[in-house]
Amino acid sequence: MIKGVCHCGAVHWTYDMPLESVTACNCTLCRRYGALWAYGFINEGIEVSGPASGYVHKRGISTYSFCTACGCVAYYLVNESDNDGKRKVAVNLRMVAEPAPLMDLPIDHFDGFDTFDDLPRDGRTVRDLWF
Repeated sequence: MIKGVCHCGAVHWTYDMPLESVTACNCTLCRRYGALWAYGFINEGIEVSGPASGYVHKRGISTYSFCTACGCVAYYLVNESDNDGKRKVAVNLRMVAEPAPLMDLPIDHFDGFDTFDDLPRDGRTVRDLWF
């Protein structure tokens, strides 16, 4: 199980599934946040808790959730359920207290700025983007 917590400790998430890669997106929000995302469905291996406020992007697809005290971007939640009634969630892996177990995971790049396509892996890992 991977656990994330904001800087002040108020907002938490847990990711309790196998993690084979992380995603870096270049959209106008993710680029500014510098987040590395891990995906799943809310309450199906991913739990979030704590006082978070949300920012809904103008497209209205997702709500980005921040700690109300320290401002860390913790996760985003897709606003609409899928056909099975599930809601997709992504947690910000930069919130892990101990990054060592993540360092060798490959980075999947997503072009959220232009084409909205997955891009080919380029061999970089979390270790390459952590700093």
